[in-house]
Amino acid sequence: MVTLPPLESSRTEPDGSAVLRVLSYNIRSMRDDTDALARVIAACAPDLVLVQEAPRFFRWRKKLARLAAASGQVILTGGATAAGPAVLCSLRATVERTEDVLLPLTPGHHRRGFATAVVRFAGVRLGVLSCHLGLHGDERYEQAGMLLDRLAGMGVEHAVAGGDLNEGPSGRTFARLTTVLQDCRASAPWGGEHTFPSTGPTRRIDAIFATKGVEVLGCGVPPLLPDPPGREGLHGLPGITEHDLRAATDHLPVLAALRVPRA
Repeated sequence: MVTLPPLESSRTEPDGSAVLRVLSYNIRSMRDDTDALARVIAACAPDLVLVQEAPRFFRWRKKLARLAAASGQVILTGGATAAGPAVLCSLRATVERTEDVLLPLTPGHHRRGFATAVVRFAGVRLGVLSCHLGLHGDERYEQAGMLLDRLAGMGVEHAVAGGDLNEGPSGRTFARLTTVLQDCRASAPWGGEHTFPSTGPTRRIDAIFATKGVEVLGCGVPPLLPDPPGREGLHGLPGITEHDLRAATDHLPVLAALRVPRA
């Protein structure tokens, strides 16, 4: 049996840097097992949750608030106001500002947007962006440029972005992002690689990126090894099962541990 080393826990270091756990997760408008979804998020113990496909229609704020409360988070920004992306955070974060951005609408395609924020963790200041890029290749490529421009305009030295790219690492949109940002999975592989579909993942279309000054301590999908009866959670995240990961939504989560230098 292969034992996966644990991912670094959140903390503030003696030099003032912060170790943060960042989760990126497409939750498919909470149309699946929302109890399992909340368990998965809580078990990841994230400081930041970059959500895609948050509820956007009837009582969407209430639905997202219930998920946040059930998973030990609070709503930071996004949802319908960003056309689906959202950011949740733990109470460890101090919010400096937020902004939801609607991208230009491509005729015949879904509206896309970014949920963005600047937050502080003790002496660390961090830009945050959650995205869900388009299905069409040219549209995705242009949106990647808008993402980089948005991060550059935040006025922060360090930033993290994550989301559903609808494209794998061999695509030109992915390559455009990695000319400026670190692909956290490639920098420090941990756990699984493929994120979609959750019932039998074959593609890595969900990712977390960080600016160059951020140290990536590990990034990947929590492991999907079968759990022996009565020993659930020992092979992956404590308190959840393989069934939870598959039932929560049609994507698997991406979890990263990052060390961000003091501002």
